[in-house]
Amino acid sequence: MKKKLVVTLLTGVMACSLTLTGCSRAEPAANTVQTEENKTAEETVESTEKSSETEIQTETVSTESESGSDQEAADEVAALIDAIYVQQRTDDTDNQCAAAKAAWDALTDAQKELVEGENADPDYFGRDTGDASKDDPRNQDEIGENEILVVSFGTSFNDSRVNDIKGIEDAIQAAYPDWSVRRAFTAQIIMNHVQARDGELIDNMEQALERAVANGVKNLVVQPTHLMHGAEYDELMEAVESYQDQFESVKVAEPLLGEVGADASVINADKEAVAEALTEEAVKSAGYDSLEAAKEDGAAFVFMGHGTSHTAKVSYSQMQSQMAELGYDNVFIGTVEGEPEETSCEAVMDAVSGAGYQKVILRPLMVVAGDHANNDMAGEDEDSWLSMFMASGSFDSVDTQIVGMGSIEAIQQLYVEHTADVMK
Repeated sequence: MKKKLVVTLLTGVMACSLTLTGCSRAEPAANTVQTEENKTAEETVESTEKSSETEIQTETVSTESESGSDQEAADEVAALIDAIYVQQRTDDTDNQCAAAKAAWDALTDAQKELVEGENADPDYFGRDTGDASKDDPRNQDEIGENEILVVSFGTSFNDSRVNDIKGIEDAIQAAYPDWSVRRAFTAQIIMNHVQARDGELIDNMEQALERAVANGVKNLVVQPTHLMHGAEYDELMEAVESYQDQFESVKVAEPLLGEVGADASVINADKEAVAEALTEEAVKSAGYDSLEAAKEDGAAFVFMGHGTSHTAKVSYSQMQSQMAELGYDNVFIGTVEGEPEETSCEAVMDAVSGAGYQKVILRPLMVVAGDHANNDMAGEDEDSWLSMFMASGSFDSVDTQIVGMGSIEAIQQLYVEHTADVMK
């Protein structure tokens, strides 16, 4: 009985021992599986994070690459624009103009905003200046024996070219229907701009004179639309003199302000006519019945010219003298270049505020309302006259009238009279 009991007890102990041993081995196995699962999850997260980082890096590189590519494309166009922003026409000019426009058209809108060069910017091709198709370059042949060549500095602002320059040409053509009126510009930079952007071909002085010779013109009258006897007028005269022996007669009419005169006190009928016509239009556009009514309202008119280092700069001082002679106390003459010195923006602001005027109307003393009128006078940049007058804090209001003198009928008729004077 004792042996049987011992065996039974041993058997129970061994069974229990086996059971316990089996339990103790199962737990490590379960722990091992759990650890591997956790390890696998961690590796997956790490892999995903690395993949995301790689994708971000790839996107960054791609964006930088695209940005670099955009800038390179824009820089190429800027270089092409700078290449035609020159005053000398060559045998390559036509192809260069076409290449610049084609390259611009191939850019995306975003790339166009990146165009920046020595003279290039998005506005060179991108700015809307009006409908060029309304203009007439007046470069037709079959001129006949009598030609009036109207010579202007030029403008790339289409609306101004139509209203101001074409307006003068049309008035002269109407006055002389038996003569062929043709056009020439003296600024090749502008001619290249118009050709590249709008496909409009305008003759420079040499081209216009060659056209006249080829068409058998005998009597040539040159009517400059320039304001005064300045640098552009001098260049015009040099070109005409080099062709003078190609015609039976060549006559050059006066520019708008007529003869210059020795000093600021010298005024003439031309300056008086311009002063009256310009002021009358400015007063009317500002909504006043008269210049006196504007004066009583505390309003002054500032007419901004270009300015020049040429000896003809005295013409601006003479125009101020002319205003005083007419009793136009609230009319002031200024210049973009600040030459002569009393016509600088700062000097004019001091003169206007010193006279007690609180309202200012800015208007160009220029034949065309082009780049200077739109940017230097009425632009948004801090160095424009509009911005500087407003920033001075000396005035209650500052308004602008972006209108060229060439669109004023009385000015157009003054050119007609100048043409008539040399025809007599």
